[in-house]
Amino acid sequence: QVQLVDSGGGLVQAGGSLRLSCAASGRTFSSYAMGWFRQAPGKERQFIADISWSGVNINYADSVKGRFTISRDNAKNTVYLQMNSLKPEDTAVYYCAARRTGTANFNSWGQGTQVTVSS
Repeated sequence: QVQLVDSGGGLVQAGGSLRLSCAASGRTFSSYAMGWFRQAPGKERQFIADISWSGVNINYADSVKGRFTISRDNAKNTVYLQMNSLKPEDTAVYYCAARRTGTANFNSWGQGTQVTVSS
């Protein structure tokens, strides 16, 4: 298990940018794949992006591909989500998550950080 604290959300106008951060604590952070999810009111939690422990394998949801960038700095035990060209439909609570290499599910979650994009 790894403990996660996500931050960086806020209010931004459409077309603007935000960078979310997720700080992890634990002895083996580099052994975890990291991901970002979001949940809007009345909607199910949706996958946004993830990144392997090495940073080599990266996946994005189609809705954010080309606009969002996930990255990690294992030396700082931190994963980031750079969000550019934000749209009102990006408004949601964003959660970082971790899964142990070789497992199917994300089992550790941050508390969530609110992102609100105004028109």
